[in-house]
Amino acid sequence: MCGIAGLFSKSEAVSEQLGSHLSDMLAQLSDRGPDSAGVAFYRDRVPAGSSKLSLHSADPRQDWDGVRAALDDAFGATDPEVRASHAVIVVETDAGEAQAWLRERYPELRVMSAGEVIEIYKEAGPPADFIHNFRLAEIAGSHALGHTRMATESRVTTEHSHPFSTGLDLCLVHNGSLSNHNRLRRRLREEGIEFQTDNDSEVAAGYLTWRMREGATLEQALEGCLEDLDGFYTFAVGTADGFAVLRDPIACKPAVMAESDDWVAMASEYRAIAVLPGAETARTWEPEPGRVYSWERQAV
Repeated sequence: MCGIAGLFSKSEAVSEQLGSHLSDMLAQLSDRGPDSAGVAFYRDRVPAGSSKLSLHSADPRQDWDGVRAALDDAFGATDPEVRASHAVIVVETDAGEAQAWLRERYPELRVMSAGEVIEIYKEAGPPADFIHNFRLAEIAGSHALGHTRMATESRVTTEHSHPFSTGLDLCLVHNGSLSNHNRLRRRLREEGIEFQTDNDSEVAAGYLTWRMREGATLEQALEGCLEDLDGFYTFAVGTADGFAVLRDPIACKPAVMAESDDWVAMASEYRAIAVLPGAETARTWEPEPGRVYSWERQAV
């Protein structure tokens, strides 16, 4: 099962309501993934030389202001934007240095994402509670991915929820299962890719990070999945500039896409697209197996 939703804005009106639209899409996919839910939003690019960190704490009494003060003393940092168990903090240093500093001084915190524009929020529990508790409808942005999970391969925890991010501004959501993830994880660790869970989907994210680090484009990295990943999958992948979709060569897992003048959307089921404004006149199609579909923000 599992449900995937992706929305790429082509208009200011959709960007302003991105969180509201994605919430509606996730609500339609709740019964595909009742165990947990998560989102990745792309918005509010940070200044050059700074990095945006999405942090998770299992402690409901987490002192986020204390974390911010310590980061500010070390590098310079903004006030935290707190949503439920997560906080987003902009730090005036590169992401690698900030993450190493946090691992040493706050090992109880989990870095869910890092980069210039990405923000990841995810939590175990019913998607409806997640949508409400994280106030998703308030969030504006250029594009976003969402996921509702029905666990089949690993534990039901916040850490095992999607999206997974293993590289700067890169994330992946997945419906399906991979059979060679343990062997591939070992290989990727030898290449310096770090993993936080034993989830098979995180290995797919790590594979893309590795391929792109070695010089592949996102499309080339996704095409490599067709050769190097064994199993069934529909992937949606977010980057700083857009998102891409790939289904396995036999298209085992469902997916539908649609495009209007104002947006591009993908979902596991059409009912999640039908809630979008103008869906009734949008061009709609089923993505072909083994073909990469991608949309990117044009450079200004």
